[in-house]
Amino acid sequence: MSNDSQHFEISKHKDYLYVIKENISIVHPVYRNDPLNMYLVLGSHSALLLDTGCGLYPLKPIVDDLISGRTLFILNTHTHWDHILGNEEFGEVYVHKNEAKIVSKPYDLSFLIDSPCEIVKKYKEKNFSIPPAKIIKKIKDGHEFDLGEISVKVIHTPGHSPGSICLLTSRGELFTSDVAYYGDTFLPKRNKFPQVLKSLLKLIEICEKQKNLELYPSHQKYPCDKTLLTELYNGIKNIENIWDTKKPFDFFNAWQIDGEKFRYYISRM
Repeated sequence: MSNDSQHFEISKHKDYLYVIKENISIVHPVYRNDPLNMYLVLGSHSALLLDTGCGLYPLKPIVDDLISGRTLFILNTHTHWDHILGNEEFGEVYVHKNEAKIVSKPYDLSFLIDSPCEIVKKYKEKNFSIPPAKIIKKIKDGHEFDLGEISVKVIHTPGHSPGSICLLTSRGELFTSDVAYYGDTFLPKRNKFPQVLKSLLKLIEICEKQKNLELYPSHQKYPCDKTLLTELYNGIKNIENIWDTKKPFDFFNAWQIDGEKFRYYISRM
């Protein structure tokens, strides 16, 4: 990871869909959900980039080269650190209204000060405070981006975070962000599980109405299908039955529970 070209892995998944991958374990080994998947959707006149990654190396030049002069929209699926630290490269960023305040101010990375990874020195150079984008635009459930021959609809799916969103394209892709993926799954406190389950059920119902949707999570494996959603839904419902197996995981200030399909980190905050 000595330079920009080695840091990101770029693949053309479809004529109109690029995946830009970034490993987050290089920031701290506690993060095991490699890779982070950032998706770039190309329409006839505009493009949409989902998330901006860890902010370690320049992302904008890579994106500018891929979009060939199209108008570019930047959208944060939610505001956890690994999805937004590249925001400062771009002049304008869209985010759900519930989390607009978070990305409107510098992001505090002091929790990474003791990371054993050499690359964290890049954050130290900025005093572990990452500037925001200059313009933050608030969106809500149902917002649509017209990219030209492709439209992308925002689906508010709170639970992983208050402003978590998923995106449904007119071409049959469902971007599930951190709401659902195969890997370490981060959940709110137990009393908010009903909200998480409601969001997952909302996505399952969309999949049942629109057969053959392809699911594109923001971490690890892609594409997936509806099975991801049903397995996660059933797994979270089963946490009550295995609650006594929990153990503290202090770095995340969470309880860790190892389920059959997923490892869960449940907030203690």
